[in-house]
Amino acid sequence: MRPKIKAIDTAVLMIGLLVVTAILTWIIPGGEFNRTVVNGREMVVADSFHRVANNPQGIGGILLAPIKGFVDAASIIGFVLIVGGAFFVLQRTGAIDAAIRSLVHAHDRNRFVRLTLIPLFMLLFSLGGAVFGMAEETIPFVLLFIPLAIRLGYDTITGVAIPFVGSGAGFAGAFFNPFTVGIAQGIADLPLFSGLQYRMVVWLIVTTVATAYVLRHAARVKAHPELSPTFELDQTIRAEHEQEEAHLGQRLDLRHRFTLAVFGLAMVLLVVGVLKFKWYIEEIAALFFGTGLAVGFVGGLKANEISQSFFRGARELVGTALIIALARGILIIARDGRIIDTILAGLSGLIGGLHPIFSSWAMFLVQTVINFFVPSGSGQAALTMPVMAPLSDLLGVSRQWAVLAYQFGDGFTNLIIPTSAVLMGILSVAKVPWDRWARWQLPLQIILIGVGFALLIPPFFIGWQ
Repeated sequence: MRPKIKAIDTAVLMIGLLVVTAILTWIIPGGEFNRTVVNGREMVVADSFHRVANNPQGIGGILLAPIKGFVDAASIIGFVLIVGGAFFVLQRTGAIDAAIRSLVHAHDRNRFVRLTLIPLFMLLFSLGGAVFGMAEETIPFVLLFIPLAIRLGYDTITGVAIPFVGSGAGFAGAFFNPFTVGIAQGIADLPLFSGLQYRMVVWLIVTTVATAYVLRHAARVKAHPELSPTFELDQTIRAEHEQEEAHLGQRLDLRHRFTLAVFGLAMVLLVVGVLKFKWYIEEIAALFFGTGLAVGFVGGLKANEISQSFFRGARELVGTALIIALARGILIIARDGRIIDTILAGLSGLIGGLHPIFSSWAMFLVQTVINFFVPSGSGQAALTMPVMAPLSDLLGVSRQWAVLAYQFGDGFTNLIIPTSAVLMGILSVAKVPWDRWARWQLPLQIILIGVGFALLIPPFFIGWQ
């Protein structure tokens, strides 16, 4: 029998990181880059780093960090609570359970469905990450794919990985993401979305590697469920579904189909809104709020049932909201302690004097370290590219090449770093402890870093500009 390993509570982990970050503000000297506003976006001025007075964070800073994080991440927290409410309304209609049973039936009877279901969904989520920077938007889909994965004989990790790792792979290897590629290329004075051909190759390779990793895990736990890091949790979910089956109809009836059609239309509106109208958290949250009301009425629920279901769904994600606040609080301590710019300046100073290929690798690693403190694609681009772009000119690394190094450094570790509010929110929703997720994710991170190194070699030989 596999020995039981006690998982670290996520909140305990977050508080520990708050303390460690506060200690670092006493050790790392204070420093800042000058900043300017260009087209409404705050950007760092290259070669402007200077020392400033230290601002160590003590007990007061640690105690204030959670509430400051709550305020700073208020839009994400509100989004999570509204999505939780909307999905519980959808679940209350019975349409989700009926759809899952139909998909499970097709999966069991059709070999083609069995072979293509995970790759197809991961490809779609990867496109979302590559085209419009899908990140927070994966949270509601996790609520759908966990029960689906369990019913198909997989595990909670697989249910989380299909939308989250899929979109994360697309985000890291993006070819058309305005929030990463677009901003970074704009700062680097490159034509918007240039270098598309090689970026398409990069996206396809990264997505294939991530999908193969998830497929291998899914096949392994389907054959031996006890090997899953979430085996105990999965058994509980299976037992709950078995109890519910007795109270649910077996057919996907007309009302279920109409309910799912309304939800599907909302997802189409989500994509159109993000791509055409530049929707972000507030607009997407409003869409889910309206979707929750609409699916409730179409699904045959009374007004009181919709209200009660919505509040119950939001209430169950309050813990997730607090985890997001703690994750953001870590970054606030680093920012208030004035150590983020010092770390950036120190790491960028280590890159000089290397062959261009090694310099691009060093850029990748520097961006990876910075991503722990700035797990925001657009935020990291605004912070680092004004420094990295002119630095790349001195190192013989084309600016197009430097943008790719930034993408990898920003994107890969989003799947594992505990300072990512999106990751910690998803794991809280899924009830997966971070340390178990990290042990499962670590081999993929090593593989992706190796793939990143390999993909940063061809630009030197093809003269990628």
